[in-house]
Amino acid sequence: MSKRALITGITGQDGLYLSELLLSKGYEVHGLIRGQNNPKEGLVRETVPDVSLISGDLQDLSSLLRALEKSQPDEVYNLGAISYVAYSWEQAALTSQVTGIGVLSMLEAIRLWAHDDVAKARFYQASSSEMFGKVQSVPQNESTLLWPRSPYGVAKVFGHYMTINYRESYGMHASSGILFNHESPRRGPEFVTRKVAQAVARISRGLQSELRLGNLDARRDWGYAGDYVEAMWLMLQQDEADDYVISTGETHQIRELVDLAFRHVGIEDWERYVIQDPAFLRPAEVDLLVGDSTKAHTRLGWKPKVKLPELVAMMVDSEVAMLDAPLGR
Repeated sequence: MSKRALITGITGQDGLYLSELLLSKGYEVHGLIRGQNNPKEGLVRETVPDVSLISGDLQDLSSLLRALEKSQPDEVYNLGAISYVAYSWEQAALTSQVTGIGVLSMLEAIRLWAHDDVAKARFYQASSSEMFGKVQSVPQNESTLLWPRSPYGVAKVFGHYMTINYRESYGMHASSGILFNHESPRRGPEFVTRKVAQAVARISRGLQSELRLGNLDARRDWGYAGDYVEAMWLMLQQDEADDYVISTGETHQIRELVDLAFRHVGIEDWERYVIQDPAFLRPAEVDLLVGDSTKAHTRLGWKPKVKLPELVAMMVDSEVAMLDAPLGR
């Protein structure tokens, strides 16, 4: 019989890529979708039509229990969260409820549904490099002290330690992937990588005159979301649950990302289009993130395949294609 998986956050880039991966491996995939007339439901049905959608909410324990009963999963991937860091300062309480307490709700729902049969379903928690925040060592690995610098990061730390607690308290096969920034053409337009790709495409077509950004000197470890979902799956295939840093091990300034994007469309003097806007500066910045994924390399056999220049080109090309399509070019 094929394995069954339940994915929260099915409408996000990771949910879509993970669904495609699991379907390709013969899984029966169920996705939790929140709200009536969710605007992203059509995207999911079009992209992964073989996924069965179940209504539910990470803030509603009873809905999670119903989703588990309906899907009978062998694996649960908790990708659902309010994941835009800047927004978390504006909605700190809501972010804490969904991104933090939501993890506890999912873990508790699994425990209750499984009736103490801890082997009934394996659990994956989407942790984040934002948990490192004010980094205490470079590069960051699974033992690095967590020092979050945003409400989002704090909520992720809560979910991360709650996953460890359920693993140690109840013997659940519960793993966390501490994923560094991972991007794709499916990334939300509020994230800097997609924002840059969209603006560069529009500027190259004469549809936009400027790109407003915050701190160009912040450094990030960017990978491709399609690579990172494979690491999620590999974690749940291990005999023992554990936590893994998933990253490229390379760090780049945001200005490098901008330079790559503009050069890809033949614009070298990009500085005249870019404006540093204080409105996009974080109250507490995370200046340097770079991961050490040695553990994932050795134990999971996982390594990233897509490098930053290829990723940026992929994202810009996707935006250009969307602009050109209506014109029949």
